[in-house]
Amino acid sequence: MTVAPWPSAGRSTCLHCDSFITDRFGRVFGDENDRVHRCPECDTYARLTRGSAAGKDVEVPDPETSPGRHGGEPDV
Repeated sequence: MTVAPWPSAGRSTCLHCDSFITDRFGRVFGDENDRVHRCPECDTYARLTRGSAAGKDVEVPDPETSPGRHGGEPDV
């Protein structure tokens, strides 16, 4: 059996939508414990890069409450 020389965070899902995320995404965008509160499946990169992935409130409108903010027009 091969053992990785680095510890695994073991937090491979988004806390908001339960989508798969990589450990690297968690290390880069997640909170101080590498947990991801929002991911590319449930939020925009504009928000993720400003801190929503780490659980911070950001000024950019949330795609869940502002239709048309996730790459398309709002449904009518």
